[in-house]
Amino acid sequence: MNNTVSIGEPWMWGAFIAFVLVMLALDLFVFGGKKAHKVGVKEAALWSLAWFSLALVFNAGLWWYLNGTLGADIADKKALEFFTGYLIEKSLSVDNVFVFLLIFAAFRVPAEYQRRVLIYGVLGAIVLRAIMILAGAWVVREFNWVLYFFGAFLVITGMRMLVMAEKAPDLEQNPVLRFARRHLRISDGHHGEKFSVMKDGARYFTPLFLVLILIETSDVVFAVDSIPAIFAITTDPFIVFTSNIFAIMGLRALYFLLADVADRFHLLKYGLAMVLTFIGTKMLIAPWYHVPVQASLAIVAVLIGASVIASLIATRKKRA
Repeated sequence: MNNTVSIGEPWMWGAFIAFVLVMLALDLFVFGGKKAHKVGVKEAALWSLAWFSLALVFNAGLWWYLNGTLGADIADKKALEFFTGYLIEKSLSVDNVFVFLLIFAAFRVPAEYQRRVLIYGVLGAIVLRAIMILAGAWVVREFNWVLYFFGAFLVITGMRMLVMAEKAPDLEQNPVLRFARRHLRISDGHHGEKFSVMKDGARYFTPLFLVLILIETSDVVFAVDSIPAIFAITTDPFIVFTSNIFAIMGLRALYFLLADVADRFHLLKYGLAMVLTFIGTKMLIAPWYHVPVQASLAIVAVLIGASVIASLIATRKKRA
């Protein structure tokens, strides 16, 4: 297994965190984050392209810096690890999109009110991922054997996802939602983008607040699946953190991009399940055979690409 020595120097961590905070502030206060409106496919596509381009620019800058300080071999290795980790996290985040669609549909949230919930969902996910990644890096450094536990967990998760791919979760049985409904005053109907309102001198929480709770809860579940996956590619905390955060920052744009066509990619869940199973297997066989990062990148790309193509062919035949 790889060691956990990080190429991230203090100034690199500081600069990246500052970049994330600036981009979040721009999204919240400059680019319409506080303005309720339905995000169209064109806007979502532009934001998706912007986030993907920023990830590539960051990776190129990282390669350039490492090439000048640690040499070409280290630069090539870390740049490839970043891109592979980013692709895996981006692919797995598609499963978030399917769950978000289910939650919004169940609560009948108008499209113009979904943006604010997703902004807070992304903020929560970033904080959660940062804590879990740093904790995971420490655990891996102190107890290297935990990587095999991660591998077994991912194999089980992937197999379970294969079996449950066609089954939609029952939100009404969600324990967090049931607890919230028992202990909070919930208002009738939506009240714009508000999470709470005053009624007869008492504070009532809106259904949109319940949606936010479910979104944040789903972030926890997906983090538990996706973070071990990237540790199969690299155990460098800086690479794990930056690739993960870039994927999360583009999640909201990806949601609005796929919102109207998600039904055309119904087989993608099978591809994601096979990706998790492959990554878990890769971690388990590491003592006997190390799968190169280039091979991992190619296999993940083929699995995702094949499931997308199969989905499009299947839906085209169904419509015909």
